[in-house]
Amino acid sequence: MQKDSRKQKLETDKLAKRLRRQVGEAIADFNMIEEGDRVMVCLSGGKDSYGMLDVLSSLRIKSPVKFELIAVNLDQKQPGFPERVLPDYLAALGVPFRIVEQDTYSVVKRVVPEGKTMCALCSRLRRGALYRIAGELGATKIALGHHRDDVLATFFLNLFHAGTLKAMPAKLLSDDGRHIVIRPLAYVAEDDLAAYARAKAFPIIPCTLCGSQENLQRKVVGRMLKAWEKSEPGRISSILRALTDVRPSQLLDRKLFNFSNLKGSPPETSIIRFRNLGEPLFVE
Repeated sequence: MQKDSRKQKLETDKLAKRLRRQVGEAIADFNMIEEGDRVMVCLSGGKDSYGMLDVLSSLRIKSPVKFELIAVNLDQKQPGFPERVLPDYLAALGVPFRIVEQDTYSVVKRVVPEGKTMCALCSRLRRGALYRIAGELGATKIALGHHRDDVLATFFLNLFHAGTLKAMPAKLLSDDGRHIVIRPLAYVAEDDLAAYARAKAFPIIPCTLCGSQENLQRKVVGRMLKAWEKSEPGRISSILRALTDVRPSQLLDRKLFNFSNLKGSPPETSIIRFRNLGEPLFVE
């Protein structure tokens, strides 16, 4: 038993190290966090946002760049939502936090017809609330817990259903130009976050809105990605690398590359000489 416990701890430590490395690489690659930043960590109660807060907290302690973290949860008034779980968890960690109550659940249930996808409206309402809270808190960055698989699922959803090559950016500026949103988990696999959540025994709170809709196209694409990774290990990492190495001249978007004015250099003038009749001509 003691041997198994020691092995499990080693595996968890190894996983934690990998998560810190991948998050650190994403932060460095996209300059996500800078000196003096106040990062608002959006905590939903799911495995991804718990993992993000845990890793960012670890990196903050060792980072030469000084920054603050403040955890924010938007209580959307879902029926049966355990109100004390997050406040008690965050208080025990000693992480500054704020719980904001806003009944977006009733709005979504009232507006969206039964059986239709609720994600779009729910996301808009939640995003508006988070932007408002970030302004009130003086947050310079808003950290969301979308991981590598979310980025790729969005890419394929846009590819299959919208006819665009577009994914979730690791860093973006809000439409009004007031907020910078970052996704520190952009390089992290969902399976690693799930394993980490089990190892750390995070108090997971299930979502009764989008989390309860099994036929969402996002979940269909998620299952496709998992099947690919199972049959062709390494394919997911290869697709992610492709999103970091785009060649506009090899695609068909005329807005990104000036195909119309693409012209070759004229050939140099050649001197043609003839030999005796019957011998081949040659060019210098």
